[in-house]
Amino acid sequence: MVSYSSVLTAISKFDDFSRELCVQALLDIMDMFCDRLSCHGKAEECIGLCRALLSALHWLLRCTAASAEWFQEGLEAGTPAAGEKQLAMCLQRLEKTLSSTKNRALLHIAKLEEASLHTSQGLGQGGTRANQPTASWTAIEHSLLKLGEILANLSNPQLRSQAEQCGTLIRSIPSMLSVHSEQPHKTGFPTVHALVLLEGTMNLTGETQPLVEQLMMVKRMQHIPTPLFVLEIWKACLVGLIESPEGTEELKWTAFTFLKIPQVLVKLKKYSHGDKDFTEDVNCAFEFLLKLTPLLDKADQRSNCDFTDFLLQECRKQGLLSEASVNNLMAKRAADREHAPQPKSGENANIQPNPGLILRAEPTVTNILKTMDADHSKSPEGLLGVLGHMLSGKSLDLLLAAAAATGKLKSFARKFINLNEFTTHGSEESTKAASVRALLFDISFLMLCHVAQTYGSEVILSESSTGAEVPFFETWIQTCMPEEGKILNPDHPCFRPDSTKVESLVALLNNSSEMKLVQMNWHEACLSISAAILEILNAWENGVLAFESIQKITDNIKGKVCSLAVCAVAWLVAHVRMLGLDEREKSLQMIRQLAGPLYSENTLQFYNERVVIMSSILEHMCADVLQQTATQIKFPSTGMDTMPYWNLLPPKRPIKEVLTDIFAKVLEKGWVDSRSIHIFDTLLHMGGVYWFCNNLIKELLKETRKEHTLRAVELLYSVFCLDMQQVTLVLLGHILPGLLTDSSKWHSLMDPPGTALAKLAVWCALSSYSSHKGQASSRQKKRHREDIEDYISLFPLDDMQPSKLMRLLSSNEEDANILSSPTDRSMSSSLSASQLHTVNMRDPLNRVLANLFLLISSILGSRTAGPHTQFVQWFMEECFLKSASSLAP
Repeated sequence: MVSYSSVLTAISKFDDFSRELCVQALLDIMDMFCDRLSCHGKAEECIGLCRALLSALHWLLRCTAASAEWFQEGLEAGTPAAGEKQLAMCLQRLEKTLSSTKNRALLHIAKLEEASLHTSQGLGQGGTRANQPTASWTAIEHSLLKLGEILANLSNPQLRSQAEQCGTLIRSIPSMLSVHSEQPHKTGFPTVHALVLLEGTMNLTGETQPLVEQLMMVKRMQHIPTPLFVLEIWKACLVGLIESPEGTEELKWTAFTFLKIPQVLVKLKKYSHGDKDFTEDVNCAFEFLLKLTPLLDKADQRSNCDFTDFLLQECRKQGLLSEASVNNLMAKRAADREHAPQPKSGENANIQPNPGLILRAEPTVTNILKTMDADHSKSPEGLLGVLGHMLSGKSLDLLLAAAAATGKLKSFARKFINLNEFTTHGSEESTKAASVRALLFDISFLMLCHVAQTYGSEVILSESSTGAEVPFFETWIQTCMPEEGKILNPDHPCFRPDSTKVESLVALLNNSSEMKLVQMNWHEACLSISAAILEILNAWENGVLAFESIQKITDNIKGKVCSLAVCAVAWLVAHVRMLGLDEREKSLQMIRQLAGPLYSENTLQFYNERVVIMSSILEHMCADVLQQTATQIKFPSTGMDTMPYWNLLPPKRPIKEVLTDIFAKVLEKGWVDSRSIHIFDTLLHMGGVYWFCNNLIKELLKETRKEHTLRAVELLYSVFCLDMQQVTLVLLGHILPGLLTDSSKWHSLMDPPGTALAKLAVWCALSSYSSHKGQASSRQKKRHREDIEDYISLFPLDDMQPSKLMRLLSSNEEDANILSSPTDRSMSSSLSASQLHTVNMRDPLNRVLANLFLLISSILGSRTAGPHTQFVQWFMEECFLKSASSLAP
């Protein structure tokens, strides 16, 4: 009912500071609203609020000075309590009022307004001074000076310090505008940063060309200068590497930075106006990067080497930098490194840096691929020696990371599948030959499981070809291996092989002192082990077998060939899910028995190395079921976290709260980190595309500051890249039509959130339309893909409508006669027949876009105007602007 300016003006007129209770009551009133001042009305009323706040500040300073004098008099009279409470209250209100940047900005406006009034009156343009504020900035400065003199003699250091801070804030007000005007041009681009982080964290095996095209689209849409664009790519790589968990993730990031990103830049070079120009841009990007000394020092510390040196040398090899530029940049970095904090002498001295290891691993991958092409039957012992070296230390993860970053992982996996298939059965063979064959089978099986869990089973699976026999490992991984988002049926036929083979395997496990190897068909053993475990479990539960017998059986399973233990646990995980709480104990106990290594000398070669990989595989397999059953199993530790990004969501908290909280944190920081990407991906997987997209759009529409909405668009676009095509279908097909057709939601489409949403929608549409013919990445394939028929039923297009636009949009390849009818010649004149025939309206994206543009046409043709019509204008403007920029060279 009463404006803030009226209350402030009334307070500032009270000047009898001796009336203690009155002053304290007025201070309490100020405390109620001084940190949330606002004004809704005409410009004059807003200026009035600024003037009233200036008067209130002057009153507060006078009141503080009077309270300080009273307090000083009380000290001299021996009554220190007198005035202290009021002085503390005054300083508290001063601090609260001035700590708000918004309030200081309002005071700055009042000061400018006072100066403009003086100027206009000095020029003879103002008759009276009725509009002059009751307090001038000169009076503020005078009161501040007087207060400083009084408080200089104050013995209480806390109150004196508080007053000095308030004085500093007041003196900073006149320079507020000049400080903000000196802010540098935009140098951070969170979309590029997040795209690179997303690719390095979740899609190392992806091809470089789609990433190049996506980065180029962002560069054009956001008009990013090439040097800053390249700089942002390197910054993202450094941040990703520094924050990556130790172990496999760190190696993957090193391979991404040193092997994949240089290839991406080589392809980006083709989009530039000339090789020389791009080389100069890369050199300029490195010049900027060298100024980020703390970031480079942290990267050096993490990688235990001169990170920049390795990076520059790799860029020189790829022709991205000249020799002279490399030498110049290395000299500058060397000078900076002299001042960097040095590690303690001897610390990490014997640890080889990962960049050097990764760069050496890349040619080793090529050599191993050549070795694997040889006839396996001719020198199996030599091949076993090669594979044994791959298992030692972190060699396997190094080689896999290098293969993934250079696009050779699928070929790598294919050759190991062929080797595994070759070793499944043996004819007449000696004991030694049988041992070698068993080891080759086991190592190839474990390696392929490790690859599937680290990089996704899509890397393992071959393209489906009719008539070709599917290798054993492909069959097993598709039907028997537990994975994220895949629920296995323990009664599936794949777990129920020939009963005679099962009986013989049970007898072998129960009666023999150790597993036989000669003429063993390992693929049959792996497929039979599930049914054998069921028989053994039933015997144990019915008291036929004692626990000692179970220990002997599990020792036999894992004692020679670790892959049998992997197959057994894969079935047990599926089996435990189907059991009641009181039925799980023995199954979980068997998993516990199989997970630990066998401490025996009578094991095959490379046993310890194979057990390390087996433990990692079992830990991944059991993670979900152990969490669901609240069971703990101790897996042999490798000294690092094998599942760094698992189980990130806080327990017992609604996922919507988690989503809004993580988005708020990302928006506040201004960039997305690897952990946040994994949380977003988990929430997308858990809540579904519509829930995920709808709730994030709601968060965007809550933003009221232009700079925040623009930052939110950049960040949301990069988060939506987790599954851009599905998000775009939901955004354009469900969320936008819902906002445009519901009048109760039109207010949310006002500027600035409305313009931000229009921009985001166009960015998503353009990205999806440019890449929707490409294949979905491995992370997207895990989620349910919307069926084309779903979109045909959701978005019916009526062919019987007389509208030419309707008939054009609803036509498809089978309905070509509509396009060739004489009535449509005028429309066809703008598009060639070949262009019209290439528009496939069975494609969900085309269908959703067609319906959205029909809705837009309907809105523009209606008689109701409002924020929704303004939104349509912004959307169409953005369409034209971005289409033009995406076509630009």
